[in-house]
Amino acid sequence: MLTLPLEPTDDRADPVFKDQAGCAAWLAQFQLTNLQWAHSQLLVQLNEFNLYPMQGLERFHTLEVLRETVDHIQEEMAKKLIAKALPLGEHELMIFLAITQLWQAMVTGYQRCLQAHLAGDKKLADMGAMLCQRCLRYSGSGIFEHLRSGYECNPKLWHQLHELYAFAETQGFQDVDVDDALSIHAAPDTCRSRYVEVLLACYAHPSELSRTQLKLLGRWLATWAREVRVDKHYSLSKGDAQPVAVDLSGTQGLQPVEVCRPGAQMRYLEMVPLSKLLRVKIILLQQGASLEQVGLGELPGKTAAIELLTFLHQCWCEDYQLRILERQQIGVPVQFCYTPDMIFAHLNGKSVMPHKHVMDNLMRKQMETFGRVLSAEPAASAPQSATPQEGWVVDDESVLGAKLTRQRSAQGRLNLHQLVAVRRDESQPFKLGAVAWLHVSAQGLLQLGVSYLPGLPEPVQIIARVGTVQVGFLLPEAVTLRTPASLIIPRQMFSAGGVLQIVRATGEKQSVKMGISVTRGFDYERISFVLTGAVA
Repeated sequence: MLTLPLEPTDDRADPVFKDQAGCAAWLAQFQLTNLQWAHSQLLVQLNEFNLYPMQGLERFHTLEVLRETVDHIQEEMAKKLIAKALPLGEHELMIFLAITQLWQAMVTGYQRCLQAHLAGDKKLADMGAMLCQRCLRYSGSGIFEHLRSGYECNPKLWHQLHELYAFAETQGFQDVDVDDALSIHAAPDTCRSRYVEVLLACYAHPSELSRTQLKLLGRWLATWAREVRVDKHYSLSKGDAQPVAVDLSGTQGLQPVEVCRPGAQMRYLEMVPLSKLLRVKIILLQQGASLEQVGLGELPGKTAAIELLTFLHQCWCEDYQLRILERQQIGVPVQFCYTPDMIFAHLNGKSVMPHKHVMDNLMRKQMETFGRVLSAEPAASAPQSATPQEGWVVDDESVLGAKLTRQRSAQGRLNLHQLVAVRRDESQPFKLGAVAWLHVSAQGLLQLGVSYLPGLPEPVQIIARVGTVQVGFLLPEAVTLRTPASLIIPRQMFSAGGVLQIVRATGEKQSVKMGISVTRGFDYERISFVLTGAVA
């Protein structure tokens, strides 16, 4: 039986539309020029409509009229949050909350229809599967919105999704075909495929994907989810992709089967068919097949398709989620730097300073402009550590990376793939790395994963042209990993075959010829290089 709570209707509720015809007329004159105002009006009126007492079938038809407009405005609003630094700013956070509230308002509307169905409304007697599918769709949209924006969702949202699917199972209509005009494909939907689609989308680390990748993920899952079963039992095959599990009585999404306890409410997704599908597509693309031939639609190129398919296979079908179990649990304070200048200052023991010929040029320009030298040399201030103020703690760590939590909520913001440096204390050297993932916990604390770059970094000054000095880092050759030496430079500075000058901590100046770009991050580029000689 469905036990999700619903607020009672109120005879005093007075929405601007009270039936299907009234809603259609209101939408006909609805202005979309001011997106935020339009979104606010939709949310206010839908909340009011959900309190208005009316017949279940008329409520359903009214909600169906609203759906296309709601989905369009939600998607346009969500564009304002894609790839934003975390935690979100005050204005961005208000947008995020408004989006999630509107998704939940749609769930509430269809849940009222489902309530009428359960109460014996004869006009809704044959619509149980469709009503449950609509509830699952919008409940899943609310969860996915949290995760792709980088915010851990309230456990109540997972409970709501699982209970809706459990209800579909008890009623026996989890595999009943349901028409959905907003579905990406023309084929009918089902409660099971909708549930699987949400589970897999949320298990694919949506906050790590670009807007284009998120659209492709949604398009592909609309087809792939139909092929994935939800079973009460599972079997293990050595060498094959292991099943993943979900607890219908729990408050989480998919989990590796190895960390779950068996129980009557456990359900399992067999991943072998999906693993084979992904691997076949990757191989075909590598062998020269076109994107259309493998059924992937349009993409910037084959390389992008192969990278995304490989990433999805890691998330869904490999031990990607179990790496944390191999890490050492620590829970101790760390020093953490997250701007190139701050990292340079901590590694070098002082702030970046232009070398002599750049200083000579600066002093000459000051003399020409002001008739005197304003500053013989910039003040070399001691580096300021962010650690005492921000309270970073390393939760667990391995040789490849670490998970960190910031114990205070109102501090600086970080981006995915941003350059960072971590060390336990002053007795240890800093490790250079990049933000592999980040999100804000349900308690409002910023958490992130750092993927370490090999070797101990050496701070250098980089001169691309006369008068321009920026910070960079040399990474030595890692023999055991068969990784050659590389150079970390500011993003957009890379030019294959171009020449840079670097100034090492000893003051030695060297000429460097740039090779290939190995990794491109948010604020840096890691490149190969060749030393071409010393600079006098």
